[in-house]
Order: sequence, then C-alpha cells, then structure tokens
Amino acid sequence: MELFDLTGKVAVITGSSKGIGKAIAERMAEHGARVVISSRKAGPCQEVADAINARHGEGRAMVVPANIASKEDLQRLVDETNAAFGQIDILVCNAATNPYAGPMAGINDEQFGKILQNNVVSNHWLIQMVAPQMLERKDGSIIIVSSIGGLRGNALIGAYNISKAADMQLARNLAVEWGPSNVRVNTIAPGLVQTDFAKYLWENPELLKQVTEPAPLKRIGQPDEIAGAAVYLAAPASAYMTGQTLVVDGGITIAW
Repeated sequence: MELFDLTGKVAVITGSSKGIGKAIAERMAEHGARVVISSRKAGPCQEVADAINARHGEGRAMVVPANIASKEDLQRLVDETNAAFGQIDILVCNAATNPYAGPMAGINDEQFGKILQNNVVSNHWLIQMVAPQMLERKDGSIIIVSSIGGLRGNALIGAYNISKAADMQLARNLAVEWGPSNVRVNTIAPGLVQTDFAKYLWENPELLKQVTEPAPLKRIGQPDEIAGAAVYLAAPASAYMTGQTLVVDGGITIAW
C-alpha cells in the first residue's frame, strides 16, 4: 500500500465536477489525499466534495470554483487551497475545452485561440502558480491530462490534438527544468472515454465503431479506468518517472 499511499498529500484537480477529473479526485481521496474539487460551477463541485467527505470523513474534500480561462480564478484556486490545506503536493490539470470539430480549414481564430488558451496556456499559468512551493520543498507531482490525439493526426479534432501534443511537450520541458528539485511532471493520454466532454464522439454509432473495432479491448473506456494512472503518477510508485506520457487507450494506438 505504501507505493500508492497519498496520506497527508493535498491534490488540486481541475475539471473535477464530473468525468475523468471526478474519478481522479475520488480515487486520490480513497488513497488518503485531501482533494480540491474545481470547475466553473460551484454546485456540481459541492456534490462531488460532499460525497467524498461522507465516504472518507469531513475535511477530505473542499470546493474552489474556477474558470481555467481566468488567471485571477486560477490564482484564487491556489491561494484558497494553501489557506485551507497549507500546501499543494499534487496538481492535476484535467480541465480542457474543444468548441470545434471539423477540418482545420474551417476553424475560426476565436475557436482556435480558445482551444490553445484553455488547454495549454491555462495549464502553464496554473503550473507556474503551484510550482514554487514544490520546488522549495523539493517534492511534488504535476499531471496533465492530455489525449492520444496528441500522438496522432485526425481530420475531425485537429486543433484539439495540437493542444494536447503541446501539453506533452510542456510536461517534457518542465520535467527537465524541475527534475533536479524532485518535482515530476507527466501526462496521461486517454483514448476515447465515456464522458460528457466526448459525448459527440461516442454517441455517434459510426464514430464509436471506428474507435472500438480496431482496438484490442474492443470497447470505450470509463472515467475510473483513467484514475488509476493518475494515482500512480502522484504516488511513490512513480518516483522515478518524469517527462513521460502514460497512454491509457484500450490499445488503439498499437493496433493496425
């Protein structure tokens, strides 16, 4: 159990009111961490926090609503977490956006800018706000939820894939910079997971078949199946791992 023990750790997870972020928060709390639930709307966040506190004891989860597009909101997320829990040991940059699906020639500047802002620049902002205390303590784990889209081309979600590839490179760069201070930075690259975020993909029978048929496991993923990878990357079990992308995709990227 020590390999995956997060007792005493504080984890901030963006986009954690539902989907993958919620599953990560639930599993990290299960492994002993205090977790900060954050997304734009306070109500759904509070529901997740209440359920975690009911299961694991009052004070295990708190809520700090934040819009990742707002630098002020992100700074408040960090400040309120520090005030309540004293420090941040684990940061999971999970929140993302994708307002456009289609060929690159059809995307407008506002849509492309929003994708890059929310999926890359906002991650950079939040990481830079959290990192100084980790560097000072010489201990910390930063996890960015990327996508297998960052490893492949796709005619439907090309701009989103560009942002997710950038997240992988962001992790590699920061891993090189901060490795000497024992601050690790990794990404998780899920395949298609049954979340509201990806609903436009999996609710389409033709698209779903295209994704699941070639995959060795022959099915779509579930949010909780990504959470274990996040626990691993946050825990002592991954102490020698940094700058890497952990692919969790049912095998689709290795299939012909």
